[in-house]
Amino acid sequence: MQSIDQAPPPRYAPPVKRSITIAGHQTSISLEPLFWQALEERARAAGLPLSALVARIDAERIAAADPPNLASAIRCWLLMARTQGEASGKPGNQASARIG
Repeated sequence: MQSIDQAPPPRYAPPVKRSITIAGHQTSISLEPLFWQALEERARAAGLPLSALVARIDAERIAAADPPNLASAIRCWLLMARTQGEASGKPGNQASARIG
């Protein structure tokens, strides 16, 4: 959910690179602002730090038969979580979104 004092990110904007620590290792991820916002919202809804949610997505990504890069996996995960949520009539459930 968007807070009142926070402006929505632009619809069309170039990727923004951020550093996140996953399993004790620093990594950089480039995502468009809309995806960063959606990822932050999912982490908040799950009561997780952003890095913990990204670590979960990364673990699923690595287990896939043909793992995509992390940024692609995050985008796919967010889309699947949203699509599954719309199908059930509820906001997407981060636990139900799976990669590969």
